[in-house]
Amino acid sequence: MDLKKIIRNIPDFPKKGVVFRDITPLLADPKAFRFAVDQMSGHYREAEIDLILGAEARGFVFGATMAYKLGTGFIPVRKPGKLPYTICSVSYSLEYGENILEMHIDAIDPGDKVLIVDDLAATGGTAKAKADLVEQRGGKVMGFCFLIELEFLNPRKLLQGYDVFSLIKYESE
Repeated sequence: MDLKKIIRNIPDFPKKGVVFRDITPLLADPKAFRFAVDQMSGHYREAEIDLILGAEARGFVFGATMAYKLGTGFIPVRKPGKLPYTICSVSYSLEYGENILEMHIDAIDPGDKVLIVDDLAATGGTAKAKADLVEQRGGKVMGFCFLIELEFLNPRKLLQGYDVFSLIKYESE
């Protein structure tokens, strides 16, 4: 199935010169959504994974679904002020400023094997921040799984040393 044909390209969003890859049509298409999740999960079927970590919002969609399929637990990572229990956090740089991710302090035990799942890898900064959260708590990052990778932004440079799997790759805008 050619998922690129289902993903909507929106030019000049969120700013001029950027092509936004809108996965909403893929999520709305039951066959495409199932195919994507099956392909992403299938890549890790034999891997030893204890937990899947996903950040709001689209990381929840793919991460929780994959956790269900693979029989693992799921860790939600959120923006500041959204989690009700004691948290740990990491700040990271974006092209246009700083951001923070938070996770419950007891979400990961030392030695837990964690797969980080998200819809998109752009520069790799947000993904690396998630790895930092896992490692801060003594977990082992087993890899990154993305629906889409924007290869032209070279996210793997920041993710060197980690296993990275992407279902769909865009070589250029």
